[in-house]
Amino acid sequence: MAQILAAMSGGVDSSVAAALLLEQGHEVVGAYMKNWTNEEGLPGDCPWEQDIIDARAVCDHLGIEFRILSLTDEYRDRVVDYLLTGYRNGVTPNPDVMCNREMKFGIFLEFAKAQGFDKIATGHYAQIRENGDGSSDIFRGAQGKDQTYFLAMLEQAQIQPALFPIGHIPKPDVRLEAERFQLPVAKKKDSQGICFIGDIKMSDFLAHFIENNPGPIVTLEGKQVGQHQGLHLHTLGQRKGLGVASNTHGKAYVVVAKRPESNALVVALEEPDTPYLWADKCRVGSISITNRPLRESTDLAAQPRYRHPSVPVEMEEEGDSVVLTFAEPQRALTPGQICAFYDSDTLVGGGVFEEIIYEG
Repeated sequence: MAQILAAMSGGVDSSVAAALLLEQGHEVVGAYMKNWTNEEGLPGDCPWEQDIIDARAVCDHLGIEFRILSLTDEYRDRVVDYLLTGYRNGVTPNPDVMCNREMKFGIFLEFAKAQGFDKIATGHYAQIRENGDGSSDIFRGAQGKDQTYFLAMLEQAQIQPALFPIGHIPKPDVRLEAERFQLPVAKKKDSQGICFIGDIKMSDFLAHFIENNPGPIVTLEGKQVGQHQGLHLHTLGQRKGLGVASNTHGKAYVVVAKRPESNALVVALEEPDTPYLWADKCRVGSISITNRPLRESTDLAAQPRYRHPSVPVEMEEEGDSVVLTFAEPQRALTPGQICAFYDSDTLVGGGVFEEIIYEG
């Protein structure tokens, strides 16, 4: 049996993961990563104090050691700065994916190795498959709950020591497992909002760091229909929160482009053929592979965002990036966001949308 450091968030999923590992006979230690505390008066309502109380209560109930890792400086350097830099540069970053790569399977994993642990475990809905060649693959979680998209930027060295004890269990059954183990958090609600600041609007958080820069909201034809407070506050495909009334036929405007040179936010009425809203070709860079090169995939598909089906793609390598052609047009592909790659149900890698290619 293995010595395992389990990442404990104070929630149901990670708590059940630790309980299952203990039941299987492993030596388990729980650890809470204190990443964001709001101690500097910054915006956000991350309930870290209550989460620590809950995680400790679970460990006490299970009879295992509980540790707290203070990683606020590292988190600011590796995740928060990445987030702010992306928005300042006019793209839409994904802090949840970066948190997994840099924190849970980065610093947390490094700490576990230094402390002599064999494996780390998290409450992700994903599964691990060990291959005959000594490598490991990540494949999709149980039907109805799959979080492999958020693991798309992991590399093989981060995957081999990882365990996802609840990945094969449907979410409702995880709740039942929590009740079976009589865990103190069995009825605790799932966390919502941004990974480190909780249930708060991203615009409210960004306002503390990035000065507003008002500019016009214009249609594709150049007609001004409103004013925005900053391009960084909007993303492609956005419908709500524009402050622009629907047209006389009740059709809503949607963001289709940003023009930094004129500080203009471009909107259009959403139609099946709205220009710049739909595209089937894009360039993806910062490629990360989980095991084997993407070109070795026999059934390559791409998932452009979480809770979106993967779509078959054709891939052409261009230096350090790849050009993808989707089998069908995709709505609001967004620079800065993560594109996850799959071969059937197996996660094979990920990358960052760099350019959306519009043809015709």
